[in-house]
Amino acid sequence: MSEEPIFSVRNLRIEYRTGAGRTVEAIRGVDFDLHANQSLALVGESGCGKSTLGLGLLRLLPRLGRVSSGEITYRHRDGETVDVLKLRSTALRRWRWGEVAMVFQGAMNSFNPVMRISDQFADTMRAHAPSGKRYSRKEIVERASEVLRSVRLEPGRVLPSYPHELSGGMRQRVLIALALLLKPQVLVLDEPTTALDLLTQRAIVDMLHTLRAELGFAMIFVSHDLPLASELADRVATMYAGRVIESGGVGDVFSTPRHPYTSGLIRAVPPVRAGSAEPESIPGAPPDLAGLPSGCAFRPRCRHAVEDCEQTDPVLELVASRADGLAHEAACLRWESIAEQEKEAVS
Repeated sequence: MSEEPIFSVRNLRIEYRTGAGRTVEAIRGVDFDLHANQSLALVGESGCGKSTLGLGLLRLLPRLGRVSSGEITYRHRDGETVDVLKLRSTALRRWRWGEVAMVFQGAMNSFNPVMRISDQFADTMRAHAPSGKRYSRKEIVERASEVLRSVRLEPGRVLPSYPHELSGGMRQRVLIALALLLKPQVLVLDEPTTALDLLTQRAIVDMLHTLRAELGFAMIFVSHDLPLASELADRVATMYAGRVIESGGVGDVFSTPRHPYTSGLIRAVPPVRAGSAEPESIPGAPPDLAGLPSGCAFRPRCRHAVEDCEQTDPVLELVASRADGLAHEAACLRWESIAEQEKEAVS
C-alpha cells in the first residue's frame, strides 16, 4: 500500500498507577498503521487492552493512566503530520472531534443527563471548533439536523429531548452523529453494539456501512464480537495481555489464524449452522498484567506450548505478504508447525 497512513503508531506503551504506588503496563509495545478509508478491528477478551488503546490514541486516558513511551503520528488531509503526544491544550481539543472522534462504550453514560441533546451538540461544536471559527445557533442546528438524518433519526424528535427520553438504539445513533459532527477523518468506536438487541445491532452495522461509503472516514473499532469484526473491518488485530499477537486482513486472520489464541476465540463463537462443531471455550483466564508469566503471555492457556515458549516472548513475524498491503503477522514461535492443525480445527 503506497499511500501514507493517516494514523501511525509505533512501540506505544501505556501504564496505570496502582493504589500501592506501583505501575502496571496495560499496553506493551503496540505498532500499527491506519490508512484512509480503512477499517481496523481490535478484538480480544475483556482486559486485553483494547479500550485502553482506543482511549490512548485520543489521549483520553483516566487520571491514573499515561502513555509512558512510543509515538502516535497523525496526517491531516493537507498532508501535514503532527505528533499527537506533543499536542497541547487548545490544539489537542481542536484535533479531537475535528480530526479524530470517538464513540464511547455505554451510550447512556456518555451524555449529560440534565442537558437536552441540542445543547450537547452545541457544546461539542463550540468546544472543538477550528481556530477562529464561531458557530451561530442556526449553523449548529442545521449541522446537527444533517448528521442526525444521516444516522436515520428525526431531528425534530431528538434535539429537544433529554437522553433518558431516547431508546438505547437511538442514543447509540446520537453518539455516532455527535462523533461525525465536525467531519473527522477517523472514527474510533468502543463496543458500538454492546447492550443492544439483535435487530438494533443489525441496524447500527448497516448504518455504519452506509456512512463509511458516503463520508469516506477511516475507522478503528473495539469489539469482542468476532462476527461484527468480520463484517465491518478490512483488517483485524487480535490483542492479548496488552499486545497485538496477530494481525492481517479479515479473510486471512479468520479463515487461516496463525496464533492459537485467535483460533481459540473463533472456536468459542457459537455456530449458526446445524451440525457445526460445538463452541469450545479457551481454558483458564487472561493473566494479571501486574504479574505476567515468563515467555509468551498466552503459554499457560495454550495447548501447543513447548519449553521454548517459557523462555521467549515472541514478536510479530510475517506470515504472508499481500499486494494490497494487508500483511498477515503472528507472534507465535510455532505458527508454522501448528498452522494446519488450527486450520482444521476452525473449519
